[in-house]
Amino acid sequence: MSIILRTHVLLRIMRTDKTDVLRLPKKHRPKIEAELTADDAKALVDAQSVRNALVASLIVIVVFSTLWVMLTSLIGTFFPWLALLLGAILGMAVRRAGLGLDWRFPTLAAVMGFLGSLAGTIIVAAANAAPELEVSTMDVLTSVTSMTWSDYFGNVLTPAFWIVALASGGLAAFFANRKLSREEILALRKFG
Repeated sequence: MSIILRTHVLLRIMRTDKTDVLRLPKKHRPKIEAELTADDAKALVDAQSVRNALVASLIVIVVFSTLWVMLTSLIGTFFPWLALLLGAILGMAVRRAGLGLDWRFPTLAAVMGFLGSLAGTIIVAAANAAPELEVSTMDVLTSVTSMTWSDYFGNVLTPAFWIVALASGGLAAFFANRKLSREEILALRKFG
């Protein structure tokens, strides 16, 4: 009985004025509404800013390193994998602040991601050593000698760290380029 009722309802729907009831409505635009000009491509290129990308990456490194130290102090465990998160956030910050289209922005993000993970690890290590030495973290960082650096790089930074740091730079480079709409891509290809 139920099958007959469903069939009857389906046949009634198919008898209406709609010729194609099972087809989903189109959501894409068949063509571009406005004509592209050279000014569109020039505006995209002029919006790029290496300075803004550099400042944003430095801000992200400082804020993230502070949060990394706080988390490490709170939990009592060092998480080197947070460097990967730093790389992803740094790449998104470079994308948002720099609005980059060319190779400079992924390169900047990769270098800053690598250096940021290195700086974050150094700051976390200083913050962990400070309570044992009964001094502040800044005192540990300012009283570093050449022997301390060689010991730190020789014993603390393992091959796993270098792999994570390089992956952090790779993630930053991956997320650094600006996402363009279809119209922006066409304007750059046509006039850029």
